Amino acid sequence: MPTQPTTVLLADDHAVVRRGFSLILAAQWDMKVLAEVSNGREAVERAEALQPDVVVMDVTMPELNGIEATRRLIKVSPRSRVLALSMHKDSVYVREILRAGAKGYLLKDSSEVEFLKAVRAVAVGQGYLSSEVADAVLDDYRRHVTNPIDLLSSREREVLQLIAESRTNKDIANALHLSVYTVEAHRGRIMEKLNLHSIGELVRFAVRHGLVD
Repeated sequence: MPTQPTTVLLADDHAVVRRGFSLILAAQWDMKVLAEVSNGREAVERAEALQPDVVVMDVTMPELNGIEATRRLIKVSPRSRVLALSMHKDSVYVREILRAGAKGYLLKDSSEVEFLKAVRAVAVGQGYLSSEVADAVLDDYRRHVTNPIDLLSSREREVLQLIAESRTNKDIANALHLSVYTVEAHRGRIMEKLNLHSIGELVRFAVRHGLVD
């Protein structure tokens, strides 16, 4: 049993919602609510002053929304971990607040049990997503995160592998029935597309993406 309870700051512009979560937390032996605030600006100010373990942050609040508040808060209170709270299942909210630095995302209609599970997970540095938004997040991730290897054509991936295998331009030209000039052109395009600047970087990229052992 830890000697110090997990300290929590609650940020939500709806007093009834805020009070409900506060009562749930207050009933736990391992939780302590330090303060309740009603907008993002207050959340940042109070977090800086109190340095809570966890900040339960409503995503949509007046004056300063939860996304921007999270971005500012983790700068002034870097040890605090943010659990985003929202009515929205829309992946854009989830994506933006996670990008801002939140460790978890919970829907407001979640059960008391799930709320406490999320707070405890975030408190120890684990990520937490409401099951209802997890699928949306995965779909969104697949749409927005492009694997750099996908930027290359099939021929360019083939050339990259041979470069990573320490083949010379002449070797590659012979193996692929190309001119040395064409191989050099492929290498230039590969480096440009991947924003790499040396053969060493090309080799490391190929190893990371499983093109060579």
